[in-house]
Amino acid sequence: MIFKKERVDGKVVLIPVLQERGRVGCTRMSFGSHYTPKDKAGNPQSQGDGAHFICAEKNTIGVADGVGGWARYGVDAGKYARQLMSNVVTAVQRQQPPLNRIVDLRQALEEGFLNTEAMGSSTACIDYYLRAINVGNSGFMIFRNSKCVYKSLIQQHGFNYPYQLGNSMTCDKPCSAIVTTVERLLPGDIIVLGTGGLLDNMFTAEIEDIISKGSLEGVNTEKLASTIAHLALFNSMDKNIDSPFAQ
Repeated sequence: MIFKKERVDGKVVLIPVLQERGRVGCTRMSFGSHYTPKDKAGNPQSQGDGAHFICAEKNTIGVADGVGGWARYGVDAGKYARQLMSNVVTAVQRQQPPLNRIVDLRQALEEGFLNTEAMGSSTACIDYYLRAINVGNSGFMIFRNSKCVYKSLIQQHGFNYPYQLGNSMTCDKPCSAIVTTVERLLPGDIIVLGTGGLLDNMFTAEIEDIISKGSLEGVNTEKLASTIAHLALFNSMDKNIDSPFAQ
């Protein structure tokens, strides 16, 4: 089954920032994240539909957005997303690439997908330094000097019908994922990785403005992630606001 995505959804935002470690060619990432389930106010115990992981030792991060349409069949849409991310990070940690090789993202996604038994479906984006693999309408943007210099493509079968991984015969498979290689990242670059709940509700210019103001205070990845997620949630609640989803 392939379901439409609800506009108001859990917001998952991951903010990695490249920082120099003190010598040429040696960089590290600083991470921050924030997740706001869409129904948290009415159900404090809710884990929402989204999930994410940060694997700092492999400089690898990922988000998944469970498709809420499964709820009408009594299926917890977030369970698939959480299980998928748990299995993917396990696959990433298991990989032992040589020092000059990077994590095989497609292999990690394939392994995570095959080991996910929960009912449901999910969009996903996994980012590793200069490479990313993406299915559906989760995605990422790269900001340099507070300006967006790259935005990942989204995959949709039609309006509001994103590609989605799942165990149903009609769901998509990891082989449909887009693998992106970014030729060059610079110290200070900020990567915003998020689910459709973020990307459907915030224009790039709004995120640029938040990053610009945050940079003046000194980049705090947790604070940036929280600010972006809360503005996305605020926008999603306003039915009259112009948004990327409305366009």
